[in-house]
Amino acid sequence: MIGATLSVLALSACAGGNYRPVADTPVRIGPAYSIRGTTYVPAAAPGYETVGYASWYGSESGNRTANGEQFRPGWITAAHTTLPLPTYVEVTALDTGRRILVRVNDRGPFALGRVIDLSRGAAEQLGMKAQGHAAVRVRRVEPSEKDRERLRKGKPAASLAPVPERELQRLRAQLTPPAR
Repeated sequence: MIGATLSVLALSACAGGNYRPVADTPVRIGPAYSIRGTTYVPAAAPGYETVGYASWYGSESGNRTANGEQFRPGWITAAHTTLPLPTYVEVTALDTGRRILVRVNDRGPFALGRVIDLSRGAAEQLGMKAQGHAAVRVRRVEPSEKDRERLRKGKPAASLAPVPERELQRLRAQLTPPAR
């Protein structure tokens, strides 16, 4: 009986409804958790910045994000293993210098060597959708309220100037080869 009840609850959560409204409060850090033998410890991390590899995801359309919101693949969102939910990050494609603002509202990626999973909409905006993954810099930012509001509504934030080539070279030098 308990198993059947849990199955019904799980299916009803996936079928729609009961999603948390898209909002910036409350910010959730959450407890440590383990996935496939790796433990992740969420933290406030106000100065978070790293280089690594991004991938994108979109087949989870309609599912609930770790933040309780409905996942919408066309929106400019992302998944990160430890940043608070929600958090805003600037993601820079290290091949082109293109930068975008992204709202983190989910957990992941759980693939070795990946630092962020972008929604399909974010991957398209960054110009990496066709290749599936890209070298990136991810850094936590505090965007303007206007940009936050646009991202909360699924729209792209204001365009950002590309990163200069000299800075891209410095960032590329920090990369380790992708995991295979």
